[in-house]
Amino acid sequence: MKNLLRKNIYRKKTIKKIEKKCKLLGVNNTIEPVIFMNIRLLITILLFLGFLFTNNGFIYAPIISLVFYIGSEYYLDLKIKKRSNKLNNESIFFFQIFILSLESGKNLKGALELTCENLNNEISAEFKQALLEVELGKSLTEALNSIKERIPSKEINNIILNIKQSSIFGNNIIDSLNNQIDYLRENRLLSIKAIINKMPMKISVISVIFIIPIVLLLVLGPVVINFILNS
Repeated sequence: MKNLLRKNIYRKKTIKKIEKKCKLLGVNNTIEPVIFMNIRLLITILLFLGFLFTNNGFIYAPIISLVFYIGSEYYLDLKIKKRSNKLNNESIFFFQIFILSLESGKNLKGALELTCENLNNEISAEFKQALLEVELGKSLTEALNSIKERIPSKEINNIILNIKQSSIFGNNIIDSLNNQIDYLRENRLLSIKAIINKMPMKISVISVIFIIPIVLLLVLGPVVINFILNS
């Protein structure tokens, strides 16, 4: 029944796009693509009908319903972007431990297992899922391909690609991983600097909106009160 609904209501392109975005939310994601699309469609229809019978509803109804329909997907994009930043931050420490495990003599699978045992965060959850897939019969290469479908970060996917190539060809990847970790660290530093550079602008806006009116009220308040009392 659910598959029939999908074929009759939604385009294949739309279904694939939402499914891809939901995958990028990771193994702990609780948003089902079809349920998301059905709820979005239902709310859009209700908004359209609700505003249609108000004043100038024929103008506002399509605009508001369209804004909600597009904005609900933008909500997924924001969650994906937030998750990408979180994964990039977590990956620095994760892959440092992974490198130390490789240097201690562990093979790729053993190094991943040791790293995941010692960390409990979002990126380790993804690799734990991959290791579980390996236990259930997948090859490490296939499991790493599955991870790439759930990771919205290009930098992390490049590292996973290196691990996959090492699994196939047996080449040493420690130097390459160190370079990529340095790149992640530099990107994090640049993002922090960008946030710091934006702070004066935000403080200025807050000052204009909140602080300056209060100061003017304190300065001009007594003058206005005296003028009212004397008039």
